Amino acid sequence: MAISRSQLVKELEPGLNALFGLEYKRYENQHAEIYDVENSDRAFEEEVMLSGFANAQVKAEGQGVSFDDAQETFTSRYNHETIALGFAITEEAIEDNLYDRLASRYTKALARSMANTKQVKAAAVLNNAFNAANAGGDGKELCATDHPTVAGSFSNELATSADLNETSLEQAIIDIAQMTDERGLKIAARGVKMIIPSELQFTAERLMKSANRTGTADNDINATVSMGMIPQGYVVNNFLTDPDAFFIKTDVPNGMKMFVRAPIKTAMEGDFDTGNVRYKARERYSFGFSDPRGIFGSPGA
Repeated sequence: MAISRSQLVKELEPGLNALFGLEYKRYENQHAEIYDVENSDRAFEEEVMLSGFANAQVKAEGQGVSFDDAQETFTSRYNHETIALGFAITEEAIEDNLYDRLASRYTKALARSMANTKQVKAAAVLNNAFNAANAGGDGKELCATDHPTVAGSFSNELATSADLNETSLEQAIIDIAQMTDERGLKIAARGVKMIIPSELQFTAERLMKSANRTGTADNDINATVSMGMIPQGYVVNNFLTDPDAFFIKTDVPNGMKMFVRAPIKTAMEGDFDTGNVRYKARERYSFGFSDPRGIFGSPGA
């Protein structure tokens, strides 16, 4: 349906002082703090986890070398979605000079809608991180205590769910350092950035910026700060829906990923039959995760 003069009747009246409702600021590109972005040239992308080898064995004198087998353990798939929206203005509205007055405002509103959708979809991966119905390539949700491996399992979630505080943050850092690969070998994983909802920004500020321990009269140092843990600090994501959940992005590669199949494009055309002018925006992308070790989380107490 096109925007007509009846919908913009006030625009035709003299003495109009201001138009409002389309010029709000927007939260933009918060997904870049979570995801590593790659380009794609196909309908979907797949990434395969390889197991590597177990510990090397002692070779007895005169005996042969032990051989091990590598294998593919699971596949993560990214299905790109097409995101699009548009609007139209009638020929009569254009004749009455409404297009010139409103076009820039409605194109800004269209851009805000496209940007907001991207942030909602990006945050949805974390919002569903503890939901078993949203399983990854290994058959488990993003954050779980029992991700299956060839050698057993590994965890990227606190064993006991807890709210963000000094104790839970330190335990998360310890758990990240104890992560293992598919064959049970320890990996040198480290937390680099905390991702939180807006409700936790004051707690995070105290935990990450105070020189001394918070909530105590003792003169103990803040070990997280003095040891340089979580070097990139914290970022607020305004699209996270759980006010208690927090996440730590690690330095493990191939974790949280966004694939861009087609960057945002805009187009405008006139319709011969109606005379309406139509404007649209379109892009294709996908969000997901390959290696769950790329993130560590807690759903809160």
